[in-house]
Amino acid sequence: MTTYSADLAGILDREPLPASGIDSGEVEYHVDGVDYRGYLARPAGEGRFPGVLVVHDWLGVTDYVRMRCDMLARLGYAAFAADVYGADVRPAPEEAAGVAGGFYQDRPLWRKRMTEAFDHLVSQPSVDSQRTAAIGYCFGGSSVLELARTGAAVDAVVSFHGGLLTGPAGEAERITAKLLVLHGAADPVVPDDALLAFENDLRTAPSVDWQVVSYANALHAFTLPDADAPEHGAQFQAVAERRSWTAMKAFLAEVLG
Repeated sequence: MTTYSADLAGILDREPLPASGIDSGEVEYHVDGVDYRGYLARPAGEGRFPGVLVVHDWLGVTDYVRMRCDMLARLGYAAFAADVYGADVRPAPEEAAGVAGGFYQDRPLWRKRMTEAFDHLVSQPSVDSQRTAAIGYCFGGSSVLELARTGAAVDAVVSFHGGLLTGPAGEAERITAKLLVLHGAADPVVPDDALLAFENDLRTAPSVDWQVVSYANALHAFTLPDADAPEHGAQFQAVAERRSWTAMKAFLAEVLG
């Protein structure tokens, strides 16, 4: 079991540990010559549980994403932290923008990594492949929206302060997942014109079920306790962090049952 910092433990413990406990640990997987190191947390004991893919921010798989997997396991989900970068890529903060930026410049590779991770999630014996979701933070929020754009058979997708990209004309019609976008209303990384372009892109596909929730005065990275760079548009906001998690829980309960 991972030992978390006080900030992360305080968030984790909002979800009570069930009497039966949870099982968790690193998961190594290998696809097309690339090694990956993710993390799986699920309720202890036998059974198949709704599966949730959890995608990291630009720092890669860290205690933050592992903590979110543990929270989901406490709620009854099997949560798998994808490793989009690869097992040997854990950038320092000053390197992270460059590493993440490489995927924004190569969306086919980005989507391939996401579909591989999703396939690994649904292959787990503890996962009910007919009830799946994907959630992500910052870079991960953008990543799960990219997964949705592939037409992947994922039921629910939740982006926390992710970048909001559009696609080629008509591509939004491929989305089958229900979407929940949790956005900082004061986020300069994703300004109002980017949000409007994203919404207008989805409006071209009337069959897509989507919603956007914006949190007042919230900057980028509002769920990350160590985010404290308002001069760069990123800062933790406890109210938005709590409200966005509550919104996600209600959404997953509705979609996955």
